[in-house]
Amino acid sequence: MVTDHAAPPATARGTGLPASLSPDRIHQLAGRVAATADAERGTTRAPYTGAPLADLPLSAPADVEDAFARARTAQRDWAAAPLRERKKIMLRFHDLVLARQDEALDLMQAESGKTRRDAHLEVVDTAITSRYYARSAATYLGPKRRRGAVPVLTHTTELRHPKGVVAIVSPWNYPLSMAAGDAIPALMAGNAVVQKPDTQTALTALWALDLMHEAGLPAGVWQMVIGRGSSIGDALMAGADYMMFTGSTATGRRIARDAGERLIGASLELGGKNAMIVLDDADIDRAADGAIAACFPSAGQLCVSIERLYVAKSLRDKFVAAFVDRTKRLTLGAAYDFSIDVGSLTTPAQLETVTAHVDDAVTRGATVLAGGRARPDLGPLFYEPTILTDVTPDMTLHDHETFGPVVSLYPFDHVDEAIARANATAYGLNASVWTRNGARGRAVAARIHAGTVNVNEAFAAAWGSIDAPMGGMGDSGIGRRHGADGILKYTEPQTVAHQRLQGFTPPSRISPDTWAALLTGAQKVLKAVGAR
Repeated sequence: MVTDHAAPPATARGTGLPASLSPDRIHQLAGRVAATADAERGTTRAPYTGAPLADLPLSAPADVEDAFARARTAQRDWAAAPLRERKKIMLRFHDLVLARQDEALDLMQAESGKTRRDAHLEVVDTAITSRYYARSAATYLGPKRRRGAVPVLTHTTELRHPKGVVAIVSPWNYPLSMAAGDAIPALMAGNAVVQKPDTQTALTALWALDLMHEAGLPAGVWQMVIGRGSSIGDALMAGADYMMFTGSTATGRRIARDAGERLIGASLELGGKNAMIVLDDADIDRAADGAIAACFPSAGQLCVSIERLYVAKSLRDKFVAAFVDRTKRLTLGAAYDFSIDVGSLTTPAQLETVTAHVDDAVTRGATVLAGGRARPDLGPLFYEPTILTDVTPDMTLHDHETFGPVVSLYPFDHVDEAIARANATAYGLNASVWTRNGARGRAVAARIHAGTVNVNEAFAAAWGSIDAPMGGMGDSGIGRRHGADGILKYTEPQTVAHQRLQGFTPPSRISPDTWAALLTGAQKVLKAVGAR
C-alpha cells in the first residue's frame, strides 16, 4: 500500500495556499500578461484541492499582435546592446532565482501539484541554464574565421545574427524549466521573445519574467500572452520569426506544417514512450532505485520519464520484488515541504487519461503489481504510482504515451531483443540502460533510437549535461535545446567573404584554358599537401 500523506500545508488566511502566494502577489504577477484591461478572464485551480487558484486575463489575437509590435521595437536596441550587458542580466537572474526559490517552489506546487523535490530540480535547472548561456554565448555567437576559397587570398568570416522575435509555447508540466530555460538562450542571442505558457501554470512563467525584469531586462524584450492555442495560436505563428514548442506530437505536426508554410524555423520537443533496459549484470538495488527516479517524478508527467521497463529474465524476480517494494513505500500526498515522494496529477484530463489507460490494460489481462487506482481521498487528482506486467500490444498504453505515474514491465532473454523492443516505437526521446559494465552500457546506448540515453541514470545525467544537445528523434520532435544547438537555432548565420588581390576570373594576360589548367593544378597540390 502506498504511504498516504494529506497533512495540510501552512496556508495564508485559510486559502489552502502558502503564505507567499497572497492575492496581492498573484494579482501582481497576473498583471504582467499582455492583455487589455477588459480582457476575458480565466480561472485556474489548485490540483491538490481543486480550489480556485488564480484569475488571469486571457490575451486576444489583437493583444498578441500588439506584443509582437512592442517586441520588434525593443529587440532592435536589445540586439545592439553589448553581449557583456546581456550576460550581466542573466547572471543577476541566476542569483535572483536561487535567492527567491521558496516563492517559485510554492508557485510550482500550487499550480502543478508536483512535490517540492521535483519543483526544486526546476530551480536548479534554471540556474544552470542561465549561468551556462551567460558564460558561453560569446563563444557561440562571436565571429568565426572560416577557411577561405583560396588560401591567403580569401578572408572568410561567419557571423551570427538574432532571428528577431521568437515565439515560445511552453507546457504545464515543467513550468519554470521550460518557460525560462527556452527563453534564456533566445534572449542571450539578441532576440525578443513572445511566450505563451500554459494557462494552468502561467504564474510560474510570469514569476520568471518578473525576476528577469528585476535583473535588468528592458521592457518589451520578453512578453507573456495567455490563452488557448485555438484562440491565439495563429497570431503567434503569424508574428514569429522562429517557433519553439514543447507539447504533444499532434500539435507539433501542425506547428511544423505552419512554420514550413511561412519558411521559418521551428524546434519541437514532443511526446515519448521511453524505455529503460536492465541488463543481466545490473546491480538490482541500484536499478530499482533508478526505476523509481525514472518513472514517478512529477507524477510521471515528464516527457523524458520511463513508461516501458525491460528486465533480463535472469534478474526479473529479484528486480520486480525490489522495485515493487520501493514503489509501495513511496509517500503520496500534498505538502509544501520536502516530505512527499509523489504528488498529484495536474489536470482532470490527465487523470482521465491515466485511469483509462490502466483500466483498459487491466480489462484486457494486465496484472497490477503496485498501485492501479485513483486516490480521491487525498485530493481530486491523485493516482497511485503503478506498475503493470502482462501488457500486450492490444492495450492502449502499450504504444501510446500515458504521461502519468504508470510503467509497464517486460522480461527479455537477450540484449538484442531488448534493444529491438525499445526501438519498436515511433517515438525517440529518452532511454535508460542499467549495467555494472560502463563500456557495455554505452555500447547498448548507442544502438537505441533516442535523442538522449542515460547509463545507470534515469534522465537527469543527459538533461543536466547542458553542454550537450537534448531533443527527440522520430515522433518525439525536431531540433535541440542545450549546448551550441540550443542557442545557435535562434540565430541566422551569415558568411562574409573578402577576396583580396586576385579573384576567380583569369587576368587579361592569361587565357581561359591556361587559367583552367592552373586551377586544376592547384587543386592537385592542395590535396597532396593535405589541405581540406
